[in-house]
Amino acid sequence: MGDQFDISLDDDDLLVEVELTTNLIIAATASDDRLPQYEIDRILGVAHFA
Repeated sequence: MGDQFDISLDDDDLLVEVELTTNLIIAATASDDRLPQYEIDRILGVAHFA
């Protein structure tokens, strides 16, 4: 019987989402205060349109 948790993950969108979430967690942990929205947007690569 194989290990039910030993699976191959081949979902590129999910991997990108996990990386973005990880980057936010790291930035939030390193910050003394709440991250401002512009910093969150920068980490997520969100472009601001004027």
